[in-house]
Amino acid sequence: MADSQLFEETFSITSLNAQKYDRVSRISGTSSSNETFLTLDVNTELYPCVVGDRVHLVLASTLSLDGTKDDGKGWRDVGRGEASLADMYDYVCHGKIYRFEEGDGEMIKVFISFGGLLLYLEGPYKRLTPLRIDYVYLLLKKS
Repeated sequence: MADSQLFEETFSITSLNAQKYDRVSRISGTSSSNETFLTLDVNTELYPCVVGDRVHLVLASTLSLDGTKDDGKGWRDVGRGEASLADMYDYVCHGKIYRFEEGDGEMIKVFISFGGLLLYLEGPYKRLTPLRIDYVYLLLKKS
């Protein structure tokens, strides 16, 4: 995991709920180590998912391959005309980590909003410590 990559894990999708919105589904999944749990709102028109899919998820502070910060650039300008981390993934969002909660024992809960599409992660404190209240990129691809 590079310095700009704050969290990286592969999840198996265990449930999918598309009842509330036409193009958005709430997926739930479990990490390959069964330590981390995920609930994520996904635009399924852009990134179709089904129960049983395995997705590789990365949370990164920048899309630059060399790890340099995006300071001074809007997120839409990052990677224009140059290779970026986004080129290696199928679904990319920019959002903000806005809340942490303590879980049971050594577990912690992280809440991130991507323009209203939400991500909830619950896992061991040691795995989620690189995350801070800040802006992040979500990158997904099927594995």
